[in-house]
Amino acid sequence: MTDPLYMLADVGGTNTRVALSHGGTVLPDTIRRYRNRDFANLAPVLRQFRTDQGGPSPEGACVCVAGPVANGVGELTNLDWSIDATRLAEATGATTCAILNDLQAQGHAIGRLSDDACQVVMETPEGAQGARLVIGVGTGFNAAPVHDTAGGRFVPPCEAGHANLPINSEAELRLCNFVSTAHGFPAVEDVLSGRGLEQVYRWLSHEAGSSDEFLAAEIMARIDSDPRARAAVQQFIRMMGTVAGNLALIHLPLGGVYLVGGVARAMAPYMSEMGFAEAFRSKGRFSGFMGNFGVSLVVDDYAALTGCASYLSEQKALTG
Repeated sequence: MTDPLYMLADVGGTNTRVALSHGGTVLPDTIRRYRNRDFANLAPVLRQFRTDQGGPSPEGACVCVAGPVANGVGELTNLDWSIDATRLAEATGATTCAILNDLQAQGHAIGRLSDDACQVVMETPEGAQGARLVIGVGTGFNAAPVHDTAGGRFVPPCEAGHANLPINSEAELRLCNFVSTAHGFPAVEDVLSGRGLEQVYRWLSHEAGSSDEFLAAEIMARIDSDPRARAAVQQFIRMMGTVAGNLALIHLPLGGVYLVGGVARAMAPYMSEMGFAEAFRSKGRFSGFMGNFGVSLVVDDYAALTGCASYLSEQKALTG
C-alpha cells in the first residue's frame, strides 16, 4: 500500500516553508519557502504552493504556526494571520486537517530525524530515557514537553516565551527594567529571540551612555571586533542557559532537552565558552541534579515539517 500524500507547512514570523510527504517521510524536492510579507494570509500561500507544485490533492494537511492554537484556530504571535481547519481544507483540498503550534511540531519530530540532525551541547547520561523538552529560540521563544504514551505521542501547547524573565543579579534587574518599557512586562521573549538580542545590545549601549544599536545578524557578525557585541551574546547565552535550566526543572525531561530555531543555531559556536552549561546547572542545591539532563541542538531547518508529517501519520495509525 502506498503511503498517503500529505501537505505540510511551517509558518514562522518571517517565512513559511511548505512541502509534501509520503506518510511520515518529507519529500525534500518539494520543499518551498515563501516570504510572508508577499501574502495577505496563509491560505494564499498554500494555494500558491499547489499551483507551483502541481499534482493531486493531498489526503491530509498539517500546518504549524509560531503562536497559540486554541479551539482549532492557530494565531501567529508576530503576524496578523490565523488559520482554522475549514480554511486549511479549502486551500489544500485535503480531507484530514490539523493545526499545531510550531513547538508541538518540533516535538513530534524528535526521535524521527536523521542521525546528523542534532549536535550535542551537554552530554546526555548513558541510558537516559523519559520525557523530552523542546525549546525554540528564533523570531520568538517557546518550549513544549514531549511525552510518549500508550495512546501516542503527546506534545501539549505552551506559550513559555511570555513568562517573566528570571533575575539573578542587579545587572539583570536593570536589563528587565530596560526591556519592559515597551509594554510594562519583562517577558522571556523580550531577550531570548532575534529582536531580544538587539534589545540586549541596546541595553548595554544605554549602560555605557551610548545610543548604538544593530540588527541581530549584524551583532553576530561583529562578535570578534566589537566587545559590546560579544558581551551581548554572552548575556544572551547565559540567560538562555538559566531559562532552559528552569524549564528542565519544571518538566523533568530526563530523555533530553532539544534546542531549535535559527537564533539557537547561531549561538551554537559560542555556547561552551560563554557559559551556557554553567548557567543551566546553576540551581543552588539542585545544581548536581541538573547533570541528569542532556542538551542537544537540532540543526535540521526543516524538522517541523517532519513533525507535521509524523503527527498526521500517527493520527492515521491510531484512528485506522
